[in-house]
Amino acid sequence: MPPKFDPNEIKVVYLRFGATSALAPRSAPGSVSEKVGDDIAKATGDWKGLRITVKLTIQDRQAQIEVVPSASALIIKALEEPPRDRKKQKNIKHSGNITFDEIINIARQMRHRSLARELTGTIKEILGTAQSVGCNVDGRHPHDIIDDINSGAVECPAS
Repeated sequence: MPPKFDPNEIKVVYLRFGATSALAPRSAPGSVSEKVGDDIAKATGDWKGLRITVKLTIQDRQAQIEVVPSASALIIKALEEPPRDRKKQKNIKHSGNITFDEIINIARQMRHRSLARELTGTIKEILGTAQSVGCNVDGRHPHDIIDDINSGAVECPAS
């Protein structure tokens, strides 16, 4: 006999998919209700065209939705490029420019998920992600700024 249903049990599920308008049938057929799919579509509306992770917290058959963006998604959103269709274009390189202050803001948002001991290390992680995305920081290559941080030419905030 299966175990009894516990109304106090909390289940956390992470789903990762491209933010589109038709999420309900796509996410997991048969396991996610249409209302939850509509709520996910509403929560991911700002992230159109990007791959995004959604945290579903389910307790007593009620789902709470929280968008958990990755560092690359935050960088691409900060570039403010128009959304592109990922089906038509593969391996998109973003050639925009982002300010160092925006990098610091993204590092503060990602701080709790970073493995670095200090904010400086998190800033370097975000700069490395910016290099992978293909954008520049203040008109310079992100790795040049990492070298400047290591040499002490660029000051990073303490927290």
